[in-house]
Amino acid sequence: MKQPYGSWPSPIDAALAAAHDGQPEWVGFVGDEVWWTEPRPAEGGRRALVRRTAEGTEESVLPAPWNVRTRVIEYGGRPWTGTVRDGAPLVVFANFADQRLYRYEPGGEPRPLTPVSPVGGGLRWAEPRVDLARGEVWCVLEEFTGDGPDDVRRVLAAVPLDGSAAADRAAVRELTPERHRFVTGPRISPDGRRAAWLAWDHPRMPWDGTELLVGEVGDDGTLHSVRTVAGGPEESVAQVDWAADGALLYAGDRGGWWNLYRDGVPLCPREEEFAGPLWKLGLNWFAPLDNGLVAVVHSRGAGVLGILDPESGEVVDAAGPWTEFGSSLAVHGERVVAVGAGTRTGPEVVELDTRIGRARAIGARHRDAVDPAYYPAPETRVFTGPGGREVHAHVYPPHHPGRTAPDGELPPYVIWAHGGPTGRVPCVLDLEIAYFTSRGIGVAEVNYGGSTGYGRAYRERLREQWGVVDVEDCAAVALALAEEGTADRGRLAIRGGSAGGWTTAASLTGTDVYACGTIIYPVLDLATWGPGETHDFESRYLESLIGPLAEVPDRYAERSPTAHADRLTAPFLLLQGLDDVICPPAQCERLLAGIEGRGVPHAYLTFEGEGHGFRRADTMVRALEAELSLYAQVFGLDPTPAVPKLELGT
Repeated sequence: MKQPYGSWPSPIDAALAAAHDGQPEWVGFVGDEVWWTEPRPAEGGRRALVRRTAEGTEESVLPAPWNVRTRVIEYGGRPWTGTVRDGAPLVVFANFADQRLYRYEPGGEPRPLTPVSPVGGGLRWAEPRVDLARGEVWCVLEEFTGDGPDDVRRVLAAVPLDGSAAADRAAVRELTPERHRFVTGPRISPDGRRAAWLAWDHPRMPWDGTELLVGEVGDDGTLHSVRTVAGGPEESVAQVDWAADGALLYAGDRGGWWNLYRDGVPLCPREEEFAGPLWKLGLNWFAPLDNGLVAVVHSRGAGVLGILDPESGEVVDAAGPWTEFGSSLAVHGERVVAVGAGTRTGPEVVELDTRIGRARAIGARHRDAVDPAYYPAPETRVFTGPGGREVHAHVYPPHHPGRTAPDGELPPYVIWAHGGPTGRVPCVLDLEIAYFTSRGIGVAEVNYGGSTGYGRAYRERLREQWGVVDVEDCAAVALALAEEGTADRGRLAIRGGSAGGWTTAASLTGTDVYACGTIIYPVLDLATWGPGETHDFESRYLESLIGPLAEVPDRYAERSPTAHADRLTAPFLLLQGLDDVICPPAQCERLLAGIEGRGVPHAYLTFEGEGHGFRRADTMVRALEAELSLYAQVFGLDPTPAVPKLELGT
């Protein structure tokens, strides 16, 4: 049946897309059991801790409102760990509401291990690891020393398992002096005599350069004789661990790609990534097995799960429907667990038995909520940007099993700019994308210059070029789709959140490519997004993305969308969480002040209780329906069924 683009009836509504938002994360073993965290959008967006029992059933370990999530560096990190003591699980986790570490044993109530601090953001913990022999939990401690976002220190620390520090900060034993601004959690060698961790300092981000530190563990549990063994200002070491024989394994990019090294010797030198950007503490792209093999997620644009033989340098990949694996790996004996997804399979917990080479989904299994005939059929493509440079993108054409468009009609397309900007979007099933494509609106996700997965040179295209290269690459994809007859040139839109919100706003103020845009919790004013204005982790990020403020002050104004609000003429939707400390609402308010009285159609929706990244089902439903309404009004679409009309003021 023929029906205009944008009016196709779809069973994928906003509530369905919201219910399937997010993915399982932080997989691990507790004895022989596999545990992980997963989102609960309908429960206020909390992260639940889930276990897969020996009988193969899944159960939520802690009831609401327990929320297993840490706010370390605001983006978080690994929030839990577990072991077996006296035949029963013993779990330590960070609770989001108060950021305290808790000890939990099934059948009992969680007991706090750490105190509450009234200073600034308080005390936060990440990457816990239980040391039963010493009766401690080794982890990263983030401690605020004042009320400002950069009044903070980070050290490695040991928390008593007996709860003696629950009301006594002095009972927390600091393992390292405060010698670096940022640290990751310690990895203890198999013989317990050495520890390894990563560290870096402002103004570097961890994908720019980190130091790999190794220290000796004394009989009293102190760390001494600490030395740097790899990394530096221009080499990013993204992960470190120990092989079963005591060799030091790490992923570093000294050769232009994050490759694996064993005691400094490359194991599998390839133009592929065996790691990624350290946006959260505790991300794992590789995990050594007891037999000397190494489980790896390696990529050149898409993360594949494989087993690396360090002796031969060969990698054997796991078979299955999963086209993308994330940065969460765990091993136990000869078993490997990871989180995998595919173009027709949502994220699920996957187990690989290395003895027989069999991979299967064991947790958070994908179940089709609708007929998969409504899923999009994406195409991974390489476009040509300015100067002939490559631009990677995933194109999701409109798709419906029972509808086609009238002859001669071209579809509207929305360009999606990812966050980060040092990040990458995978080509996997996303019901938020299907929400649009099943209605007849195309989507193109652009991994613009600066994205990871394509080597250091590709991600450094954005160095001092943020607001230029990302904008140009997104425009190149949009215009190419129009020129080849895939998209309607007059019905192009752009949307993005966080750094993607910046790219969206910069595109609307700096080009005439798009008819409208959706700007989500964005960076908009560079001069007020730095030390003291945003969180500490990214407070010096602009020195690499734009340049040092003292040296190029004019560039900060030239690039900021707030400085060019007079150029903004296209209708737009602005979405913002009121609890966002990374991109505060003040950024949005400055943009709105700049267009006041200029007659630009727009809507500004704010959400109480939401921070940087929407997690609540009702928020996601409202935001998605508002976005569709914007496109319907601007592009002249008639969605079926209708969505609440977004009131566009001027």
